[in-house]
Amino acid sequence: MRALHYYLLSTGSWFFAAGIQSVVFAWLVTMVLQETPAMVGFAQMSLLIPATLFMLIGGSLSDHYGGRRVALIAQSAASIPPLYLVAMVTLDKLDYSAMIVYAVMMGCAQAFVTPSRDSMLNHVADGQIQRRVLQTSMVQFGAQMLGLMAASFADRTGAAVILMVQVCSMLFGITAIYRLDIPNPPTNAASGNLLSKTIESIVEGFRTIKVSPNMRAVVIQNCAMGVFFMGSYIVTLPLLMRDVYHGSSAELSWLNAANALGLVVTIMVLLRFGDIHRQGRALLLAHCFGAMALASAGLGLSFTLLVCAIFGWGICGGLAMTMSRTIMQEQAPADQRGRIMAFHSFSFMGSGPIGALFCGFLVEQYGPATALIIASTLMLLVMLALAATSSLWRLDSKQRKLA
Repeated sequence: MRALHYYLLSTGSWFFAAGIQSVVFAWLVTMVLQETPAMVGFAQMSLLIPATLFMLIGGSLSDHYGGRRVALIAQSAASIPPLYLVAMVTLDKLDYSAMIVYAVMMGCAQAFVTPSRDSMLNHVADGQIQRRVLQTSMVQFGAQMLGLMAASFADRTGAAVILMVQVCSMLFGITAIYRLDIPNPPTNAASGNLLSKTIESIVEGFRTIKVSPNMRAVVIQNCAMGVFFMGSYIVTLPLLMRDVYHGSSAELSWLNAANALGLVVTIMVLLRFGDIHRQGRALLLAHCFGAMALASAGLGLSFTLLVCAIFGWGICGGLAMTMSRTIMQEQAPADQRGRIMAFHSFSFMGSGPIGALFCGFLVEQYGPATALIIASTLMLLVMLALAATSSLWRLDSKQRKLA
């Protein structure tokens, strides 16, 4: 249990910092620098592209060298980009190019932190994968919500102070990872030519997912979520808040916190009532209702109703994200878990740059409100197609365990 506690502490510290970043980055680009929708989309794309390029390498290295080692190095590196932004703000040299430099550096670090953290989960699960996924998600979104609340003070304290809080949170997580007692892989697993072993392991992980109908379907829905949901979250919603609701960092934080609170509420309910056996069906239904909730945010609601709509979207997202991670964790071979979970993150994060550009284009052409409705409708259509053609609707983990 001690290992689990340190794992949850490291996860919480990372996502507290991520909550700060999600608001401060969007606030600086959208409201402080007053960039156009296309440039906002490009900035968010710059944050996501490094994760796309290096996520699979991060998963492979985690399998070969151990998730703890990779996470320790990557999270240490992730504390540098916020310090760079602090310097730019303090020297009054903050501009769009500085934001792009920050985005690329942070994206590279995240590409290694995410799969290494996921690969460590099974070592602290004690055979209770779904429950540990729920506990981890609870800490993740709870800490993220606290980070969003901290970021809401950016208008009053200034960006530099909030960014230093982000750095301190990451340093706390580094300490937790250092204390985490997880066995490293056998020494022969890390021998040989690194490049060839990395390529071979990535190909092996891809083939494993390709022959698994359930994991393959999860990757497809992850891609759709990255394009339509992540693009809406990181591009369309900040622009909606700026152009339609004329808000600041405080209102943007309320919106993001409502989404995170919805995620936390779902996880608390799941922890109270136990495991879901029809995980694929829950995943698809959650996305369908989530698409409807997000579409309603584009109907010209009052700010209070808008927050409620995003809260409902978060409730559905908490169920969908938990089910997708559980399916992948349960069905991944033990010696490929780092790579499989890297593919899981890669399919979502890798689709994010496309989603950022796509949603930026929609906002340019139709405005942020209509863009939300279009993206949500497309997401709903993809989920209906998966329900009709994939094996997810019939997936029953209880029967699989009995078999």
